[in-house]
Amino acid sequence: MKILKEHSDSAETAAGYIKNGGVVIIPTDTIYGFSSIVGDGGKKIRAIKGRAETKPFIELVDSVEAAKSISNIEIPGKLLRCWPGALTIIVPRKEELGGGTVALRCPGDEWLRKVISLAGRGIYSTSVNRSGSAPMLVVNDIIKEFESEVELIVCDGDTKGGTASTLVDITSGSIKVLRQGDIKI
Repeated sequence: MKILKEHSDSAETAAGYIKNGGVVIIPTDTIYGFSSIVGDGGKKIRAIKGRAETKPFIELVDSVEAAKSISNIEIPGKLLRCWPGALTIIVPRKEELGGGTVALRCPGDEWLRKVISLAGRGIYSTSVNRSGSAPMLVVNDIIKEFESEVELIVCDGDTKGGTASTLVDITSGSIKVLRQGDIKI
């Protein structure tokens, strides 16, 4: 199924599929992404992409408060000023949530934050492509390649110069830039 992002209930429709464990393709504030609810939804995305079990996904949150519910680390103000926005921050996950690390992003797109909020918890996000290939930027190519494998595609035109988010790791207590995107750290 396809829907235009500009459709009046596109956020509710996308959130409904996500909340029920479906995989959707949605525009983000960077590039199109596969998304599903955090948890079992990751298995479905991995199967579609052909992605290794060991490679984690970004988790999108709708607010700084949601990020604080996932990690106890104090995110530096220098980074928080970039949220919402195309900045992904790797932080330690609370032990009661499984421990380890998690890459969190509070996207700049208000529509996407609404989808996350309506889904009721964080959602996975990863670029739309087969593992090892470049991210797909042309919506008609995305539809041809993946329409039969996902529950919904939210269309918002082609991605112009799609740049992935800036990725930083703060698990050691200092800011380490792992991938430079449009947000300069």
